[in-house]
Amino acid sequence: QVQLVESGGGLVQPGGSLRLSCAASGSIFSINVMGWYRQAPGKQRELVAVIASGGTNYADSVKGRFTISRDNAKNTVYLQMNSLKSEDTAVYYCNANIATPRGAYDYWGQGTQVTVSS
Repeated sequence: QVQLVESGGGLVQPGGSLRLSCAASGSIFSINVMGWYRQAPGKQRELVAVIASGGTNYADSVKGRFTISRDNAKNTVYLQMNSLKSEDTAVYYCNANIATPRGAYDYWGQGTQVTVSS
């Protein structure tokens, strides 16, 4: 069984920074793509950033402000969020495509709330 556990959300003022972490654990052969998605109230879940062996990709709305990185030895992905805006307020979800003894599957974390407000 594989679990993704997120941490690092919270309340921050506009212009502030937060760093999210997501650690994968369990029966893991390898991790392919890892990424962050977010869902604001009344809106659909959207891609924020992804990272794979080929590089990174970001939503236009966060380019230049957010940075995704990963530590393969720790099976962990990070999202450094700078210059936060009120429109970044959402529940942030970690996602990973993970190869296990039973095959490769997509997994989701439980979500962590990020609130940007003065």
